Amino acid sequence: MKPFVRLAGTLAVAAAVVASAGACAQTQPKTEFQPQVGQAGKDVIWVPTPEALVDRMLTMAQVTPNDFVVDLGAGDGRIAIAAAKRFGAKSMGIEYNPDMVALSKKNAAKDGVGEKVDFVRGDIFETDFAKATVVTMYLLPTLNAKLRPKILEMKPGTRVASHQFDMEDWEPDELDMFDGRRAYLWIVPAKVQGTWKLKYAAGNETREVPLALEQRYQMVKGNVKIGEVNAGIREPALRGDAIRFAFVDGAGVRREFSGKVSGNAMDGTFRADGGAEGRWSATR
Repeated sequence: MKPFVRLAGTLAVAAAVVASAGACAQTQPKTEFQPQVGQAGKDVIWVPTPEALVDRMLTMAQVTPNDFVVDLGAGDGRIAIAAAKRFGAKSMGIEYNPDMVALSKKNAAKDGVGEKVDFVRGDIFETDFAKATVVTMYLLPTLNAKLRPKILEMKPGTRVASHQFDMEDWEPDELDMFDGRRAYLWIVPAKVQGTWKLKYAAGNETREVPLALEQRYQMVKGNVKIGEVNAGIREPALRGDAIRFAFVDGAGVRREFSGKVSGNAMDGTFRADGGAEGRWSATR
């Protein structure tokens, strides 16, 4: 019976040790998540954008309290938080890593902007951000190009700021350099390609001429038909929904047009050589 007693005692001690270890494990505090530069994400590794460059990107985009800023691949939330804290905008960060989403929410609360910033866990290619007036990102060129069709369908005038990487053949409206890093800005252009009926006042009469426009992103060229002549337009420029162009009419008068695009309609003001001014409109 003695060996059995000793064995039972040993088992009892072992069980007590295991129980004690289990209790310690249950009371052990959970280690707080700390992001690591270079950690793997869904599409890219995480490398934070320097704070000074964050400010420059948001300044390039001319962010105001009237804007809704969406950061694609939000990481630790610094861009969305800066948009709210330093520029007064409402903002949202889209991030695939749930630990980073939780960290971003914690950072926003710590900076006092938890009510102005939202962070959601999601795939940037599947999450809807169509209501953004400003989009920011630090992604690879291939991902930027993949997002480009979606971005080009956004409201004309939407500003897009990217850290370091371009969008292939879509030339930026602005390119800044900071400490060896690049900051790109694009402004989503209105869709103006096609043939328009342009009407404008000339003296006591209203003239109507066909205006044909070709477009590649924000780059525009075209001509107006004056009698049998296809006269090229001069200095065309498209910035969001704002358009500008000029041409010389049949009487040799240069007319400069500026206005806004709204779907299949345009209107604005023009100025002619000699100081004459008037209104113009066009429909497609």
